[in-house]
Amino acid sequence: MSNPLIETRDLCLTIDGRQILEGINFALYPGEIVTIVGPNGSGKTSFLRCLIGAEKPVSGQVNLRPKLKIGYVPQKLALDPAFPMTVARFLELAGHISQAERQDIIVRTGIETILRTQITTLSGGQLQRVLLAHALAGMPDILVLDEATQGLDQPAVAAFYNLIDDVRRRYGCAVVLVSHDLHVVMSASDRVICLNGHICCEGTPTVVSEAPEYRRLFGLGTEGTLALYRHEHDHAHHHDHTHD
Repeated sequence: MSNPLIETRDLCLTIDGRQILEGINFALYPGEIVTIVGPNGSGKTSFLRCLIGAEKPVSGQVNLRPKLKIGYVPQKLALDPAFPMTVARFLELAGHISQAERQDIIVRTGIETILRTQITTLSGGQLQRVLLAHALAGMPDILVLDEATQGLDQPAVAAFYNLIDDVRRRYGCAVVLVSHDLHVVMSASDRVICLNGHICCEGTPTVVSEAPEYRRLFGLGTEGTLALYRHEHDHAHHHDHTHD
């Protein structure tokens, strides 16, 4: 297996004297889609913030491959409604790439028709595609998405994950994402990590969905949907990083 793009070893994070993460060992490999699931308050966003360098762990290590570029898609963008900014201008701020590369990203993310639109007037789904395009314009090795589909309806959620998979294939970036959309995410992931302050279980979607820790946290409601994807995943992915 190739070397990981990013790796954490015994990562521990404390915020305001409260232990948020403990003993997190994680590695993300080129081209993978890894999903982080867990209940509210389980440290998912804090973990992503450690990966992108926004939080400093109290102990342990975060090791990045040299010259690693990370594209970050936040839950939402805090914008002043009075501040004028078109989608096209927002993308120009993202990075110095060729016109052809920018156009490819615009087409790929489906935002050609809204380039002249003010960012503050976009719908939730449009904004998420624009934020994704902005992240891609930095030509990242890793895309990090923090509940990027929050507030979207079910068809928009499914469309967004299809887009992520398409982007991964087109640009070759790895993806690590936090999500509550368990049934959709499970089908779209190579590997799932169940987090609750520590890693409860991890592996392919099938392995995690059958783990007692996962079922204790999430119940059995997603079981039927997961069965649909079981066959495809068991044959498509030969490496699985399962912890007993």
